[in-house]
Amino acid sequence: MNDLATGKLTSSPVMVRHPLNPILKPSDVPYGPAMVFNAGVTKFKGRYVMVFRNDYGDESKGIVAPHHTTNLGLAFSDDGVHWEVQPEPCWSWDDEEVVRVYDPRLSVVGDRCYMCFAVDTRHGLRGGIAVTDDFSSFEVLSLSLPDNRNMVLFPEMIGGKYVRLERPLPVYSRGGRDRFDMWMSDSPDLKYWGNHKLLLAVEQVAYANDKVGPGAPPVKTDKGWLTTFHAVDLDPARGKNGWEDTWKKRYTAGIMLLDLEDPSRIIGRAAAPLLVPEAVYETAGGFRNDVIFPGGMILEDTGEVKIYYGAADTVECLATAHVDDLLRLCLEPKG
Repeated sequence: MNDLATGKLTSSPVMVRHPLNPILKPSDVPYGPAMVFNAGVTKFKGRYVMVFRNDYGDESKGIVAPHHTTNLGLAFSDDGVHWEVQPEPCWSWDDEEVVRVYDPRLSVVGDRCYMCFAVDTRHGLRGGIAVTDDFSSFEVLSLSLPDNRNMVLFPEMIGGKYVRLERPLPVYSRGGRDRFDMWMSDSPDLKYWGNHKLLLAVEQVAYANDKVGPGAPPVKTDKGWLTTFHAVDLDPARGKNGWEDTWKKRYTAGIMLLDLEDPSRIIGRAAAPLLVPEAVYETAGGFRNDVIFPGGMILEDTGEVKIYYGAADTVECLATAHVDDLLRLCLEPKG
């Protein structure tokens, strides 16, 4: 059953959570974060690579010190399931203007790996794009104006342009509260972005009443760009639902298909959620329970699709499906 009015949502039966979930948790990381989640995952130079968000918590609440620290960790894998975490974080950013960098998303374009990321500054939330060849150094190519983030980059140029999905955070212009939608833009050089278009509005998604935005970078299929997104519903009746004093939101994942030549055109979209918080590591014991946030998607030669997602803003997980089943969800007639 999927009914936002009653709060009852369920994951699609085509999705299979991996039996080893969570595939990455704080205890797997040698430098002691409180939470590891919202990772970018891709294949690069013959192996799986994951860049994940480390949060170190709030000392005043008894959560792992030091206070309010975030950086990015790095792990490699031969099979996309078992991960070798590197001994130190791969990137942090904290200066007179930047507070922290977080929520990486990885896309391989040509022979280089590009990382979209969010950055908190003292003058607003910004989204950025960096490039790396070795994950030990990152060249920042662009930063958006405030307030914009949740950016993901398509893995190839389309019509001679780079294309990204993004989620600006308007408040004043959307009634003074969360009402965030999914947009897209393009660029000739990854530095200057324009041609902004609304792609998916929150009111179009039956299981969202608060915001929608990009998930993992899209993957190319012969039917179109398979594209995940996050969808948020807010219920004022939810109380203490994690480590914070109150958490009233639920994050789910949806899926849609975009035209190969014109990705601003949605070919099809699953009417029901793809993934809903149901497993214990998604619904209990986390920093913010009832959260699923897809950040990486890999289409294997076998047709298996690996979707990596943060759960409860605390651990990183994996779910799989066959690409044909996901395409069918997007394209089947809506009854």
